[in-house]
Amino acid sequence: MKMNITRRQWFAKAGIGGIAGTALSGMFLSADDAEAVRGRVNTNSEPSKLRITDLRVVPVRGQFGSYVVRLETNQGLHGYGEIRDAASATYALMLKSRILGENPCHVDRIFRKLKQFGGHGRQAGGVVAIEMACWDLAGKAWGVPCWQMLGGKFRDKIRLYADTPTHKDPEEMGRRLLKRRERGFTFLKMDIGLNLLRDVPGAVSYPHGDGVDPYSPRGAFASVRHPFTGIRVSEKGLGALQEYVRKVRDVVGWDVPLAVDHLGHFGVEDAIKVAQALDPFNLAWIEDPIPWDYVDDYVRIRQSCKTPILTGEDIYLKEGFVPLFQKHAISICHPDLATAGGLLETKKIGDLAMEHGISMAMHMAGSPVALFASVHCAAATENFLALEFHDADTENYEDLVDGVQKPFIGSDGFVIVPDGPGLGITLNEQAVKESIRRDGLDPEKLYFPPTDEWNQERSHDRIWS
Repeated sequence: MKMNITRRQWFAKAGIGGIAGTALSGMFLSADDAEAVRGRVNTNSEPSKLRITDLRVVPVRGQFGSYVVRLETNQGLHGYGEIRDAASATYALMLKSRILGENPCHVDRIFRKLKQFGGHGRQAGGVVAIEMACWDLAGKAWGVPCWQMLGGKFRDKIRLYADTPTHKDPEEMGRRLLKRRERGFTFLKMDIGLNLLRDVPGAVSYPHGDGVDPYSPRGAFASVRHPFTGIRVSEKGLGALQEYVRKVRDVVGWDVPLAVDHLGHFGVEDAIKVAQALDPFNLAWIEDPIPWDYVDDYVRIRQSCKTPILTGEDIYLKEGFVPLFQKHAISICHPDLATAGGLLETKKIGDLAMEHGISMAMHMAGSPVALFASVHCAAATENFLALEFHDADTENYEDLVDGVQKPFIGSDGFVIVPDGPGLGITLNEQAVKESIRRDGLDPEKLYFPPTDEWNQERSHDRIWS
């Protein structure tokens, strides 16, 4: 016989306090039902007494490479986060002394303590990796997935958009994109820009000499901000870009969303010319035509063309998005969770964008840890559009984690949102070590080595008097 118990008695029995109070307000559960819910809580953990005891890092392999952070606790739970691709592990290690002894379930409090040490682009990596790992730990301690702690799901699966390596031959580029469609991807992206015009005489003018190369994505000139390069695209160059995109569209189809990125380091006037030239091809968006902080110039670009304009992958915290939203400078925001501030901050960015009639796509170029952190956030954000995926061709990518459905990506181009506690994943030690070994490095030395030298770093961190 089932014996009904009151809500107050159920909370006391389950030992989970008010975490479910709102969701279960007014409900009466049977003892069996309560026990089933309680079974999802990690009873080996006492969340109120959980404390961080260590922080360690390991390199993980993907298209760009990154570091995974592991937070260890006094109750044997581990939480995983990821330092954004191409960033230094030092960004996280320098914060270790500031989180030892903290309860990781107080995610927002820890984030507010650390966020002064983050910055735009890769500089946010350490702060955000710890935020991710704290959510993972909190979910494991309470026995609930991260999306539930963010307020619940708007969707059960997440649409990925597949970035695709560029090729100078537009028909080959079209075939590469078509293969993505045939694999199930329903949203695509490619690079298009100055690099395609290198061999087109008269397509580009720029100040020659002193080693200047406007076509190189990694040369010294690529570090010069767009308004200061002197690069111009001629009508001939615009025509060549149009012909390229037309041929790609003819191969991959005109009915699939196709976004473009990496136009080149030219100023706002030429960004407007390029955007107008690409209007006939019904593109999903034009990405980062100029640096994100030139808000007034973004307004000029958006008002000059009919193609959606997008930016945001290098913005840290929601405050950086506010001017873009208030001035309606973009059609779609594009935070990278590993830079924007983590799961909660990125959801806040999406909610704020929605208030301004702006949708949210998400940039992501990391390991499965960053992927599933982004998946949880996307599930909990109403105006989400699509999540970037760079590793469609990376061998052994899915081997790095366990605990989720494999293959990650279904035949429809979506990822199923995990229901497991925290991020819903566990790191596969053997696969991670093998990826380190394939890079010619010693996995025994690099797999979460001790970081005791960072335990005692101290400074006066207060930034006000």
